[in-house]
Formats: sequence, C-alpha cells, structure tokens
Amino acid sequence: MDRNEKAELASVLKEKFQKATVALFADYKGLSAPQADALRRQLRSLQTEVKVLKNNVARLAAKDGSLGNDAKALMDDTVGPTLVAFAYGDPAAAAKVVHKFAQDNEAFTIKDSLMGDKRIDVSGVEELAKLPSKEVLLAMLLGTLNAPVTNFVGVLAAVPRSLVTVLAAIEKKKANPQA
Repeated sequence: MDRNEKAELASVLKEKFQKATVALFADYKGLSAPQADALRRQLRSLQTEVKVLKNNVARLAAKDGSLGNDAKALMDDTVGPTLVAFAYGDPAAAAKVVHKFAQDNEAFTIKDSLMGDKRIDVSGVEELAKLPSKEVLLAMLLGTLNAPVTNFVGVLAAVPRSLVTVLAAIEKKKANPQA
C-alpha cells in the first residue's frame, strides 16, 4: 500500500471517527470468521459499522490532532489486531451488544475506546453497556416530568372524594339513628 492510498484510507477513517457517537475498540485475535460475521449482523441493525483497524492508518488519521488529544493518544497506544465498531445511533445499545459478545467469546476483549473525542477505558464501556436504551431513558424522563402533574390532579381529586365520603357517612347515620 503506497502513501497516497494510506492518506486516502486515513481521511475515510477520520470521517468515520468524527461521524460516530462512540467508537468501540476490541481485540479480536482468535475470533473465527462466523463469530465476527454474527457480531457484524447484530450491530448492523443498530446503525453500527464494524471495521478492522490498520494501526498505522489510524495513527495517520489522528496525527494532525483534529480528532482530539485523547484520540491521538489512543491511536498511539493501540497495538495488535483491533476491531472498531463505529456506532452512529444509540451508543448504549452498541456497547451492550459488544459487551455481551465479549462475555460470550473469550477471544474477543474490549479495549479503551472513544466516545466523541473523549477516551473511555474498559470500565467506562461496561458502564455505557449498563445504561438503559435511549427509548427507556426518554420514557423515564417523561415519567419524571409527568409526575408533578399527576400528583397535583390526585390532590385536587381528594377534596371532592373526602366530601362525598363525609356526606355518605352523614346519610348513613341519618338513615339508621340508633347507631
């Protein structure tokens, strides 16, 4: 591969890093082709693209510093066979799939990764995988926003309900004067 091809690949790779919400790095040494294809299929439905990283091209992409200092340091530290999952959609969903795949396959280990232009370590990727999906987080937010209104309506409804209960007790007492 000549210098021009490397520069072209580096610019494409830089574009992928800039477009992705999270780039999950993993060591795939010892992973079989069918296992890798299964991972790609699972991630494809989550708007996540899986690529094998050429370390020299990655260093070239981050060399100018436009991806950030954390990205440059990560690319400099990356050694060995590296697979990168570029998540363009929900980062938590992609992290869940990658984390579960790493638990199920000993040959697949998660490395430090990038979220935007910030470096996250392996434990950060695991924490990201534990987060609920975007839809669940939105539902929780809406429930939180809706709670004060629901409680206020409950308080307002308690006043007439209490009045009706008192009137029913008075009516029962008048109907049965011996009690």
